[in-house]
Amino acid sequence: HVQLVESGGGLVQPGESLRLSCAASGSTYSSYCMGWFRHAPGKEHEGVARIDSDGSTGYTDSVKGRFTISKDNAENTLYLQMNNLKPEDTAMYYCAAHPRNNDCSLRAIDFTEWGQGTQVTVS
Repeated sequence: HVQLVESGGGLVQPGESLRLSCAASGSTYSSYCMGWFRHAPGKEHEGVARIDSDGSTGYTDSVKGRFTISKDNAENTLYLQMNNLKPEDTAMYYCAAHPRNNDCSLRAIDFTEWGQGTQVTVS
């Protein structure tokens, strides 16, 4: 069982950067599929980036080349580095995890553990 707490959100101008962090507790964090999702008012919940236990990553098309997902297993922390932010990136960002590492994608329904979210506003 993994518990997740996000931080690092805020208000930035277009073109600026933010780094989100997700502190995970639970002994099996390193073997989980981990992901970042976002939800903006009036829009569907969207998978942004994911990383599996081997460090293989995947991104939604709209953030490729701008966002980077990474993790520090020693610190039990997941990161999302967001560069060249755009107004359309404004959303609540959530960290998520599930234990089926061999099926690690951006399908929200697969993820069983969720954080409380951190707000990112680009304006």
